[in-house]
Amino acid sequence: MKNLLRLSFAQFFIAFCLFTAPLSIMAQNNAVEKFFNQYMDDEAFTVVHVTPKMFQMIAKLDIKDKDYGDAKAVLQDLKGLWILSTENNAKAPQLYKEATSKINTNEYELLMTVRDKGDNVRFWTKESNGTINELLMLVGEANEFTLISFVGKIDLDKISKLSNKIDIDGMEHLKKVKDKND
Repeated sequence: MKNLLRLSFAQFFIAFCLFTAPLSIMAQNNAVEKFFNQYMDDEAFTVVHVTPKMFQMIAKLDIKDKDYGDAKAVLQDLKGLWILSTENNAKAPQLYKEATSKINTNEYELLMTVRDKGDNVRFWTKESNGTINELLMLVGEANEFTLISFVGKIDLDKISKLSNKIDIDGMEHLKKVKDKND
């Protein structure tokens, strides 16, 4: 992951939680989680899985910092976060194709596709009763691949604001979703 530095205390704390959360292997029942599990033990990947319990704990903290307050508004509605990322990997384009082929279009709705100079970015949502329950992002570049899945009550504006404050590879693409919805 690039440039995890340049963070305020709240940003550092959130990033710390994202990167030190225990990795859990749970019974998986959808294509995204199966894909994640397929590569989670591969040393070529950075793997992050934040459990619902971690989000509950973060939401209970009382930190007096504006950035944390903004982040808390997002985190309290999340139930899970999955990040699978690899850099300097010649197989990145194949990983992107493999992941996109496994997405069940009956289960997810394509929100947006961005293809620019060899970069491929796709966003999908899973919705129930007018509420977005999952935001899925896939990024494929010449030598990089990232899968990010947010699960919970998703507010695209809040997620986009959070992505601007945390410097994690792939998160910068979430701004494109907000810009599209404005």
